[in-house]
Amino acid sequence: MKINYIPVSEPSITQKEISYVLDAIKSGWVSSIGEYVTKFEEEFAKYIGVKYALTTNNGTTALHLSLISLGIKEGDEIIVPDLTFVATANAVAYTGAKPIMVDIDPDTWCMNPEEVEKAINKKTRAVIPVHLYGHPADMDTINQIAQEYGLYVIEDAAEAHGAEYKGKKVGSLGTCGIFSFYGNKIITTGEGGMITTNDEKLYEKAKHLRDHAMSKDKRYWHTEIGYNYRMTNIQAALGLAQLERIDEMISKKRQIFNWYNEGLSDIEGIRLNTEAEWAKNVFWMVCLVLDKDCGVGRDELMLKLKEKGIDTRPFFYPISQMPMYNHNNFKNPVSYSIAYKGINLPSGVSLKKEDVEWITQKIKIVLKFI
Repeated sequence: MKINYIPVSEPSITQKEISYVLDAIKSGWVSSIGEYVTKFEEEFAKYIGVKYALTTNNGTTALHLSLISLGIKEGDEIIVPDLTFVATANAVAYTGAKPIMVDIDPDTWCMNPEEVEKAINKKTRAVIPVHLYGHPADMDTINQIAQEYGLYVIEDAAEAHGAEYKGKKVGSLGTCGIFSFYGNKIITTGEGGMITTNDEKLYEKAKHLRDHAMSKDKRYWHTEIGYNYRMTNIQAALGLAQLERIDEMISKKRQIFNWYNEGLSDIEGIRLNTEAEWAKNVFWMVCLVLDKDCGVGRDELMLKLKEKGIDTRPFFYPISQMPMYNHNNFKNPVSYSIAYKGINLPSGVSLKKEDVEWITQKIKIVLKFI
């Protein structure tokens, strides 16, 4: 079998998506007004199991909009996991608040609730658990802590569309949730995001601020500083078509993980994503962690796989290590350890079993297992 190059991820676009997008274009409603925006929001709210869903132009703005709608401001502190994409902390910084990075659970790689409680002080206003790489955080424990201290809980579900915690979909378990629809996510709008919530006041505030804080009754009258965080009708058409296929894509993601697990489970010293008994992991990215010295380092493994036509990417760097945040002297050993031992393997839903078998064979060769 000849394989030239396998990317880490690629979108799955069918005739359904093309048809919906073409219909949106033909309608003439190509900007942020149009029936697909409304339909996408309504259907996404139903899918997640919440009363309200609000589209945005990306996941980062969804998070920023959530924070400002909750009144987060300069002087506040927001607890975030150290191992996540930097946008989680950056959105906090946009408000003037300070992101406080805490360590992760060594198995799920999500925020460790014990570390959350240690980080709470009188300035703390909210907690942002991230459902990293598709696995839910321990939401009951986090919510209990938040309730005890009067904190908001904003779920960062950017990577976890359809993931479940004790039978409930992520994005429905906190004060609000946010999603990203970037091109490599489980479902995509190219660029785009969504806020989900059962809080009508939060929803109305976010909706108001999303459109330049324009008055409902007096057009082009603005009483506060708003934002242009709207999604276009074209993007929403793509998103609605993708949402109608989400179950098949999650099923394929889980199948792909099982193929990897079958091919790599006998290699000592490495491990793949876990799935807690209370969770449904959607395996946005199939992850490989080099837990022991396999004779080949993480970066060397990635380089050798690239030479064989296999794309990979490293885990996120700890946020507390980055120049704009490293002055806070956070000490999160689990985050630092896992970040430098982990890679994301090709995880696109177009992968076939023979592709995964070929990849696992090459990994074994590089690790000198065969």
